[in-house]
Amino acid sequence: MLGGISIWQLLIVLGIIILIFGTKKLRNVGGDLGGAVKGFKKAMHEDEKDKENEADKPQAQVRHDDEGDTYDVKAERKAEDQEERK
Repeated sequence: MLGGISIWQLLIVLGIIILIFGTKKLRNVGGDLGGAVKGFKKAMHEDEKDKENEADKPQAQVRHDDEGDTYDVKAERKAEDQEERK
């Protein structure tokens, strides 16, 4: 079955765990674990929705109506040698 572990051995181990921790503490651990799994699934689902929404949006928006921040620049070739700069 599970690597040579029978169902009776699993039941004995489960009984020992219940005797050590008690049913109330195990119930709380189970509830906490279930809540963590639900939270993880919800986060994964929200992440998928965000990715779908990002695909619909443009990457950048450029406005051409604001002319106050434009600069005219003349490009010149950079001098190759130090002597040409002087």
